[in-house]
Amino acid sequence: QVQLVESGGDWVRPGGSLRLSCTASQTIYSGYAMGWYRQAPGKERGLVATLRAGRDPTYAASVRGRFTISRDNAKNAVYLEMNSLKPEDTAVYYCYVKAESTEFWGQGTRVTVSS
Repeated sequence: QVQLVESGGDWVRPGGSLRLSCTASQTIYSGYAMGWYRQAPGKERGLVATLRAGRDPTYAASVRGRFTISRDNAKNAVYLEMNSLKPEDTAVYYCYVKAESTEFWGQGTRVTVSS
């Protein structure tokens, strides 16, 4: 099973920025989707952004224009640059990989946006 390890979660003031990183324990084909989900306190887990070779990135409407997803296939890594952060972005962020019919998930990294 693929192991995914996230990092970069932190506390930040509204309007600030964070960069999340996720590295897989083994090779991830560029044709497989990699991305990020998040779960805020008391809310359901939802998609944040995804990226795969040959496709434009997909973003949730709530983060479009503020977050940027990118990949480094040589490092089997996916990143999420988060700008203009809002308190509503507070959540645990989970890295994921979609490999054909199988999904893999990281343990999550916590982002807290508050003043």
